[in-house]
Amino acid sequence: MRRLFYFYIMKIFSAEQIRNWDAYTIAHEPVSSIHLMERAAACCYEWITLHFPDKHFKIFCGKGNNGGDGLAIARMLLNAGKDVSVYILEFGHKGTDDFQINLQRLHELTTNIHFIQSAEYFPVIKKDDIIIDAILGTGLNKPLDNFTAELAAYINQSGATVIAIDIPSGMFADKSCKDEITVEANHTLSFQQYKLSFLLPENEDKVGAVHVLNIGLHNQYYQRETSLFELVKEDLVKSIYRPRKKFSHKGTYGHAALITGSIGFMGAAELSAAACMRSGAGKLTCYIPECGYEIMQIAVPEAMSKISGTDDHLETFEPVAHHEAIGIGPGIGLQPSTIAVLEKVFSSTQKPIVVDADALNILSVNQQLLSKLPSHSILTPHLKEFEKLFGKSSNDFERLESALVKATQFNCFIILKGHYSFIACPDGKGYFNSTGNAGMATAGSGDVLTGILVGLLAQGYTPLETCILGVYLHGLAGDFAAIKLSMEAMIAGDITDNLSEAFKKICGQNF
Repeated sequence: MRRLFYFYIMKIFSAEQIRNWDAYTIAHEPVSSIHLMERAAACCYEWITLHFPDKHFKIFCGKGNNGGDGLAIARMLLNAGKDVSVYILEFGHKGTDDFQINLQRLHELTTNIHFIQSAEYFPVIKKDDIIIDAILGTGLNKPLDNFTAELAAYINQSGATVIAIDIPSGMFADKSCKDEITVEANHTLSFQQYKLSFLLPENEDKVGAVHVLNIGLHNQYYQRETSLFELVKEDLVKSIYRPRKKFSHKGTYGHAALITGSIGFMGAAELSAAACMRSGAGKLTCYIPECGYEIMQIAVPEAMSKISGTDDHLETFEPVAHHEAIGIGPGIGLQPSTIAVLEKVFSSTQKPIVVDADALNILSVNQQLLSKLPSHSILTPHLKEFEKLFGKSSNDFERLESALVKATQFNCFIILKGHYSFIACPDGKGYFNSTGNAGMATAGSGDVLTGILVGLLAQGYTPLETCILGVYLHGLAGDFAAIKLSMEAMIAGDITDNLSEAFKKICGQNF
C-alpha cells in the first residue's frame, strides 16, 4: 500500500490555478487524467480507511471529475470488503470521460449504484453512516439549486459524519458562499493545498477539519506560479529567524519603546512590556502615566519607565533615547491629550511603528491621521477595530480585499487578528498565519502580540519579517500554553510565558 502523505504547501492558488496545475501535471509528468484521478482517490481511500475502518459508506457523486473521484474511492473500498452504497445525481447528461470510465469499472463490482433524480430518491441516512461528498468540486460556478441544494440540506440534517472530497459541495474555492447552502463537512480531504475559503471564519461550520493530501501535482508549476496569498509555515519562519551572535550585547538588539497605559489599564502595558522583553529586545523604555510607575517597575523590572503624563493619562512623548522601534496603543485611552501624543509620534518618527488597541480607535475617529502614518508601519486590529477604521464588509472575502486595498493605500501592514490571522501587505500580497488556537481569544492577547512585534522590530527585522515571525511566534506560544493548561484555562500572560518554547521550536535548539 502506498504511504499516506500529508502535504502542507505555502502558496494558496485560485480555483483556476488549481485546474491549471492539474493540466500542467498531466502534460509534463506526464500522466493521464484518469491515472491522476486514481492517485487522488487512493490518497483519500487510505485516509478514510485509517480513520473509519469499519463503517457503512454512502457515497454521493455528481457527474464531473469530483464525482469520478468518488466512484474510484467507492471501488477501492469495495475491493477492501467495505460496505458501500453509491448515489449519483442524475442531471440528464453523461458525465466527464473520467467519470464514465470509473462508472464502468464500478459496475463490474457492484449493482449497489443508485441514480437520484429528485428528493423522493434520497436514501435513508443513519447517524452511524459515513457520508462521502463527491458531488461538486472546485469547478463550481454557481450556488447549489433545485434538488442538489435539497440533497445538501438533507445530508446536513442527517447527523451522520460527512467527509468532503477536495471541497464541500456548494463551496467556492475563492469567493464567498456565506448565504448559500453547502454540504457541511466534518472532514475535508483537500488535494495538495488549502483553498482560500478554508481559512475564513464564515466557512468554519462548512469545512470542518481540513486534511491536505499530496497527490503528486507537478512541483515545477508550484515553483513558477505566483500567488496573491500564502499560508505561513515553519520553513518560512525558520528562514526569517536570526540566531544570536556570541559576542553580541544588549545594544545589538535595539532599544524599544512602548507608549502605553492609563488608570485602570496598566495591565495592558505590563503584558506588552513583558512580551517585548521576552521577544528578544535588548532594552525597553515604557512611556506611561504616573499612576503606572510603581506597577511597571514591579511587574516588569527589566524595562525602564518614563512618566509621560498626569496621574491618570498620557500627555506627552519626549523620548529619552533613540529608539529602533516604537509601539503605541495598549490601554492608553481616548483622552484629547492622548490623541495629541499619537499625532506627535506620527510626526516625529521616521521608522515604522506598531499601532494597536486605543491608538486604532483614535485613528478611526481621526481618519486624517492615517495619511501621516510612518511608511511601513504595522496596524494590528481585531475585527471590530478594523470595521471602525475601514468600514463593514458583507463577507470575509470582501474584508480581505479591503485590508489589501487599505494596506496599499496607506503603505502599511495590517494584521487582521483572528484564527489564521491575515497579514495584508502594501505590495498587495497577503499571508495567513498557521499557528494559534481558540484559547487565545482572551483579554490581553493582542497586547502581547504588540509587545512581540515591537521587540522584533527593535532587533532589526524588517516590517514584513516582523509581521510573519511575530504572529507565528505569538500563535505557537499560545499552542504550547494550550497544551499545558487547556484552551479554556489559558490567559494572555501564559502566551508570554511560553515564548521560550516557541523560540526553541523554530531555532531547533533544546536547552
